[in-house]
Amino acid sequence: MTVKRLPHKNHFLNQLLKSIALGTLFLIISLGIGVIGYHYYFNISWLDSLVNASMILTGMGPVDRAETDGAKWFSSLYAIYSGVAFLTSVGVIFGPIVHRFLHKFKLEVEE
Repeated sequence: MTVKRLPHKNHFLNQLLKSIALGTLFLIISLGIGVIGYHYYFNISWLDSLVNASMILTGMGPVDRAETDGAKWFSSLYAIYSGVAFLTSVGVIFGPIVHRFLHKFKLEVEE
């Protein structure tokens, strides 16, 4: 019978760094979509666009009021996308931690 062990700590840290990089990249791309959309549809500065996109992406809510139909469509679709995107990125980032915890728990239960 083979002895089951947790993967080496370096393997875990490598997986964690990869997941942090992937989750962060996904957030940066999502934020970029929002910044460009807010700048284009709301006709506001880049900094104000960043503030609006950041607030929507993290679930806080919009800062500027949507005046045109295009702005309303964009902000609605971006809000729906952002809800899924933020939770997905958090799941990707914390995935290796939860996986290691469950793996360790399983090994303790089997002993």
